[in-house]
Parts: sequence; structure tokens; C-alpha cells
Amino acid sequence: MNVLVVDVGGTNVKILATGQEERRKLPSGPELTPERMVAGIRQLAEGWPFEAVSIGYPGPVRRGRIVSEPHNLGRGWVGFDFEAAFGFPVKVINDAAMQALGGYERGKMLFLGLGTGLGSALIVEGMVVPLELAHLPFEKGTFEDYVGLRGLERWGKKEWRRYVADVVARLIAAILPDEVVLGGGNVKELKELPPGCRAITNNAAFVGGFRLWEEARASALAEHRSRT
Repeated sequence: MNVLVVDVGGTNVKILATGQEERRKLPSGPELTPERMVAGIRQLAEGWPFEAVSIGYPGPVRRGRIVSEPHNLGRGWVGFDFEAAFGFPVKVINDAAMQALGGYERGKMLFLGLGTGLGSALIVEGMVVPLELAHLPFEKGTFEDYVGLRGLERWGKKEWRRYVADVVARLIAAILPDEVVLGGGNVKELKELPPGCRAITNNAAFVGGFRLWEEARASALAEHRSRT
């Protein structure tokens, strides 16, 4: 199956299809509606064969449906029919969860995305559990205020690194994961990783998008075999 993976960000929308080597991107931002995004992707993906789409969305997604409008994009995402717009089957997942799935190896894994905000997801024995840890109270604000981009710009790299280590330690104590995986554009600002952590690049989001359909195909095959 040829899959088109769409990673929706506040600055760019990045795409990659099965069998392709170089990702393509188009600008996003506060004027980007889902209609405009689909039109831009159709043009951008010209020449790429695909028959299914994975979308990593920067906000809460429940059972494949967007449940709230994004902070940094245009309006109209809740209730938008992506399958009708693309003309192909579409799976929508939280962007942090998609990147986490791409970096998953074993057991119980906590993913933290250090980007503009703080993305988070938990994978337990292959099952993806999206989380919303960014706005939990921390110090005089929230986790995101201290380890997101605002925190990096406000506190500087040295203090920001200390806050990242503190937040990771607190979450390890609460969740007891087998490992913590750090992603997002600001991972490169860490001199060294906190104990129990490994880092992945943003390309893991595309791996996760492909895996969404691999797992769906495997589940459908297993269900078919159980009935025969």
C-alpha cells in the first residue's frame, strides 16, 4: 500500500509518500484551513502515487476525529471530512503520537516532543495512548511554559536544560516507563540527554504515519483469520 504521510506543524506542513526519499513542505500558519491544506498537498504531492493518507494533527484527536481547533492554524478543522477531500481512506492521529509510534521499540515508552510546545504520548506494548501533559501545573506556570520554546527563549539554554531534566524526572517517577524518547526540534539544544532517555529525529513522524497503516492491515488480517 502506498501511503501519503502529512505532518501538520505551526510553521510548515511536511509530506512524504511510500517509496519517496525527500520530503516536501508547504507553509502553514494562522491562515491555513483544512481546505487550503488539502489543496496545497494535492499540488505538492503531484507525481507521488498513494492510496491512503496519514495525518499528524497538532491537537487532541479522539478515535480518529479532531476534537478541538488548533492554536496556530486557521479554523474549520473539527468535523472536516478529510476522506471526502482527498478521495482516499485517511487516518488522523495527534502529531506527537504519530512521532512516538515512529520511534517505538518495546515495552512502555513515554514520548516527549520538545518543540514550540510540549507534545506527549505513551505507547504500552504497541498501543498508542495520546497524552496532554503540556498544561499540567509546574513551578509558576505549566510544563510547556518551562520546557517549550517560550521557556527556552525566556530562561536561556542552561536553565532550560535543567527544567527539561526536572520535568523528565517527575514524569518518569509518575508513569514508570521502560524508556523515555525525546523528539521535536529543540532536542538538539540539549548538551546531554537526561538519564533513561534516547532521542529521535522529526523523520520518525513519517515512520509512524506508515506504521499506522501497517498495523491496520495486520489487525484486519488477524480478524479475518479468526473468522475462518
